[in-house]
Amino acid sequence: MDTKEFWFVVGSQLLYGDTVLRTVEARAKEMAGELSRTLGYPLVYKATVKSADEIANIVKEANYTGACCGLVTWCHTFSPSKMWINGLQALQKPYCHLATQYNKEIPNEEIDMDYMNLNQSAHGDREHGFIAARLRTPRKVIAGHWKNSDVQKRLADWMRVCVGVKVSRELKVMRFGDNMREVAVTEGDKVETQIKLGWQVNTWAVGDLVKEIDAVSEQEVDRLYAEYEASYDIATDDVEAIRYQAREELAMKRMMDGEGCKAFSNTFQDLYGMQQLPGLATQHLMAQGYGYGGEGDWKVSAMTAIMKSMGDHGNGSSAFMEDYTYHLADGQEYSLGAHMLEVCPSLAATKPRIETHYLGIGMNAKDPARLVFEGKTGPAIVVSLIDMGGRMRLIVQDIEAVKPILPMPNLPVARVMWKAMPNLTTGIECWIIAGGAHHTVLSYDVSAGMMRDWARIMDIEFVHIDRNTTVESLEDELLLKDLVWRLK
Repeated sequence: MDTKEFWFVVGSQLLYGDTVLRTVEARAKEMAGELSRTLGYPLVYKATVKSADEIANIVKEANYTGACCGLVTWCHTFSPSKMWINGLQALQKPYCHLATQYNKEIPNEEIDMDYMNLNQSAHGDREHGFIAARLRTPRKVIAGHWKNSDVQKRLADWMRVCVGVKVSRELKVMRFGDNMREVAVTEGDKVETQIKLGWQVNTWAVGDLVKEIDAVSEQEVDRLYAEYEASYDIATDDVEAIRYQAREELAMKRMMDGEGCKAFSNTFQDLYGMQQLPGLATQHLMAQGYGYGGEGDWKVSAMTAIMKSMGDHGNGSSAFMEDYTYHLADGQEYSLGAHMLEVCPSLAATKPRIETHYLGIGMNAKDPARLVFEGKTGPAIVVSLIDMGGRMRLIVQDIEAVKPILPMPNLPVARVMWKAMPNLTTGIECWIIAGGAHHTVLSYDVSAGMMRDWARIMDIEFVHIDRNTTVESLEDELLLKDLVWRLK
């Protein structure tokens, strides 16, 4: 992964004298060092800022330092908030206000006015919080003692969100051909999306991909085939189909890496010159952290890459998904998610199998090879980003993934079954009312709260369907949000 770090900036002022400021600096360095060992990304102590110029200079440096993914601020003592105005107005990186204090408890025998002057977080953080509220500065506020596991977990999750923000603002999406004909939800304003989210979305001809496929050497295919053998169970005798998927993977990866792209889309309606729709090839690329969207869905492709980057170790259990069909038996209401071929093996409960089967859609000269598996169980979310015309809406629904209640032996694709919140039918109604797409990103390790933080930083609308959502409450919420976002 690229170098990623967060800067710890502590507020104070010159009023307290050198002794207090040296104590503040020593404690801040201690906190940054301990937190860096638990948060997943380094928290680098930058400075104890005492003037408007110091704050503005730190912000300028952060804005132009690629490794800096965000600022974490804290006011150990009292930091007059007018000195933060210029800096916060210029800030272009995500910002978390950690409202904490060095000591966990008030020392009954030791507390005196010297102690009070040094330990003024309750005083300083409220002053600091006011100016951010006055400036309408988007920020995450986390309160509690810095050694508490809950505080550290929330801060670590916010850091992962910021990594997703960084990936979004630098993301390039490679479209092989156009999107599926006549589909509405896969369309969108690419210029507005680049302005708002940072994505560069462009098209490359399928013919260019075919040239790259033809240029892949047998030795390269041999090496990737060996990797397939080590990672998956091969349950087909059609070795040539698997080797062709390897050619497709190597060609797509070469083109994407050459252009700096981390996400891609294609469509079964545009396979001219190709023998198979990329199945195994796409799945193995997603396992490496690339985003994907079927039928030319560049929005879900980009969101897959972003949410993968927000996962554990920078590539978590997040994947392109599609709602396919429902199980509506009374008391056993489930949604079955799958796709023709392309579901990431990061969702797999057990070791995936490589199989080849006929695909009765698209122009496939040979039966495409693909990974077949059942998804993991446990809490998860499904996420849809839609273009509402003039604004983007991010819809998140809580789900509970279950072991599929049927073996479905003749379904030759990867599949995940889940209970939608608050229940299947109400969840369907809410999803449809909100305009959620049939393509989503399903994630086991990115939470709805993290996606809310991401949407806040990116300044887009956020809708959450959870176990407490009703159709009536959602309709009221959407009405108010529509009014607010029309005014923005």
